[in-house]
Amino acid sequence: MNNTIEKALLRQKEADRLKKEAELLHAEAKKLEQVNVSDVPENEKIVSSSDGHNADNTQAKVTESALSVTANEKPVEKTAAKLDETSKFPSQTFDIDIADLERRGFVSLHSTRSQINEEYREIKRKLLSNAFGALSKTITNANIIMVTSARPNEGKTFTAINLALSIAAEKDKLVLLVDADVLKPNILRTLGLKERSGLMEYLLGDVKEIGEVMFRSNIDKLKIIPAGRSHHLSTELLASKAMSDLITEFSTRYPDRVVIIDTPPIIGINESAVLANFAGQAVVVVEEGRSKLSDVQKAVERLNPNMAIGFVVNKSLNSSEQSGYYGYHHYGSDREGEEQPVSKA
Repeated sequence: MNNTIEKALLRQKEADRLKKEAELLHAEAKKLEQVNVSDVPENEKIVSSSDGHNADNTQAKVTESALSVTANEKPVEKTAAKLDETSKFPSQTFDIDIADLERRGFVSLHSTRSQINEEYREIKRKLLSNAFGALSKTITNANIIMVTSARPNEGKTFTAINLALSIAAEKDKLVLLVDADVLKPNILRTLGLKERSGLMEYLLGDVKEIGEVMFRSNIDKLKIIPAGRSHHLSTELLASKAMSDLITEFSTRYPDRVVIIDTPPIIGINESAVLANFAGQAVVVVEEGRSKLSDVQKAVERLNPNMAIGFVVNKSLNSSEQSGYYGYHHYGSDREGEEQPVSKA
């Protein structure tokens, strides 16, 4: 019996020894595991399933190299800033004779008070409110403004340039002036500048980047895209996906940018009707004593019914000087929040 007790005690001692060795080995293994895990980069740790086995019995590595940062590195802050389209082409700059424009009756960038400055301040306030205020949520491309007229020679280019100059005086807005009157381009000529490649060359694929035909100017916040050369497929080019993508880029690239597009007269010209599908607002220039009401009605019918439509009434007293009173009147609409027709002053 003593023999049996001794054997049992020996077995108990052996079991206790083995248990202590197992505990020591387990403790050592935990230490090694902690060291190994701390040395492994966060983006290469093994993902295990809830039952203790590796997911799908594999050592799946979660690759998050684009988002991971080391303990000693600060995360790189993301920024919404985008490269200027013209940054690759710094030499492309228009030098506008501002004093000459002022002498010819355009908006002044220096005079604090003048009749035309005040008139265009009033006009732009309504356009900017549509572009960035509550109404902008109901208008697609609210910051894209087309300037047109029912018939030729009613002052649309003059109006487009004045709007661009007036908005460029804003402290928190950028302006892009686009000459899309590809049949009779007049922006550069009116500004006293030489013709350059422009919108048509981009749509034809002659230039690869829009920045190649987007020109800075000596007016800090104003850039210009000329019309470029004429082409027999101008309607199709303006209706192309390339143009649609370009308008989207114009509208969304900068949250503080306003795009003024000088378009052809709207009656009998297909290009204007095409461009009306891209713009969120339309300014129809009406010349006092010359424009017919029937023409104005036809022009409105050819515009996108979802646009915000307004009129600049040109009460020019002397058409050769293009001076006089300009008033902005909003076209009536059932859409909530839009202004109703205002009687002419």
